[in-house]
Amino acid sequence: MTTTAIAQVREFNRFYTRILGLLDKEILNSAFSLPEARVLYELHRMQPCSAKEIIQVLEIDKGYLSRILKNFLRKGLIQTQAVRTDTRVTEIRLSAKGKVEFEKLNRASANQIQQLLAPLTDSKIKSVISHMQAIRQLLNNHT
Repeated sequence: MTTTAIAQVREFNRFYTRILGLLDKEILNSAFSLPEARVLYELHRMQPCSAKEIIQVLEIDKGYLSRILKNFLRKGLIQTQAVRTDTRVTEIRLSAKGKVEFEKLNRASANQIQQLLAPLTDSKIKSVISHMQAIRQLLNNHT
């Protein structure tokens, strides 16, 4: 692999993180960081789930996830309960407040992407999506 290829991938990564605001302290003008928003999304998608399942999906550090979950619990965003069949495992699910916060983030994310793509023609949008899918397929086969 050439240093030019590496530089171009890094340049694209910087471009994409900038246009999505991924380096902002809070994502989508919310009170959540990017990792917190991702955990909230996975809790919505997988609930109920365990911390171990979130760690596997996000490949996030166990200690970091623990801090995020403790913060969510303190803010009333999640509820936890020991699994009946194995009390060593704790089920985590979004509380009503957590569901509201997730929906706000989800709408803000959809609006952000809509604004990003709005200037493009349908043909260009299809091209962007096709290229994104190609990148995912190529990189998923080798990671």
